[in-house]
Formats: sequence, C-alpha cells, structure tokens
Amino acid sequence: MNKKILSLFAILAVLTVVAVPVFASQTIPTSCTMSNNVGIQGCPSSGECSFENNNAPCGVCCLLNSVYTVTNWIFIGLLLLAALFIIIGAVTFVTSAGDATKTTQAKNYILYAAIGIAVALFSRAVPSLVKAVLGVGTGA
Repeated sequence: MNKKILSLFAILAVLTVVAVPVFASQTIPTSCTMSNNVGIQGCPSSGECSFENNNAPCGVCCLLNSVYTVTNWIFIGLLLLAALFIIIGAVTFVTSAGDATKTTQAKNYILYAAIGIAVALFSRAVPSLVKAVLGVGTGA
C-alpha cells in the first residue's frame, strides 16, 4: 500500500513540475469577444471589450458573456434531450400493448423529459442570478 501512495505522489510531483511552467507562461488577456448582450450599461453587445478601457466594466461583461454562452448551450442540449425522451416515451407507450411495466416505463420517460425541460428553463435564469450575486444591474 505504501508503494502505491509513494508512486502516486511521485507522479503528481512530476506532473506539477511539468504543469507549473505551462500555466506560468500564460498571457493575461487584454480583451474578450462579446457574443451576447449581457444587459449592463458600458458593455458592448458585440465585438471586442478591452480591459484597458477604464470606463467599461469588461471583466464583469466577459464573465457574464461566458455565463450566457454556457447556459445557452445547456438550454439547447437539455431541450434536445427532452425531445428525444418524449419520442422514446411515446414509442414505448404505443408499442407497450397493454404491458403495465412498459407503460410505466413510458410514463417515466415523459416525466424525465418534463424534469429536463424544467431544468432547461431554470438554466435561462442563471445569468440573472449571477448578476444579482455580483451586484450589477442594467445601469439604466
């Protein structure tokens, strides 16, 4: 057991020695490309947001832009998955031929699809929650 732990620490040490220079040589970004309108005054709705411009809160803008992008992908993915579950549930229900276990399985597929749609709709609220946590508003 001690040899396993020692070899694990040796591997972690080697990975650390290799990884630290890679992370240390990373450059700090000076701008980000905005693809979403985050709804904050001073944030561009599209194009570059430069951190060198002291008038625009680009750090928050870029963070919210990333949150919007991720939640949009989650929303689309969950809706596609829910549609697939509805189709599978419908086919299972139609082909159940009165079998109680298949009917219950079909109902569960449709229930899981409804839960997925609810989670997808909740993902659309995440950017507003992030704005509230960060304490930024529309600035209007």
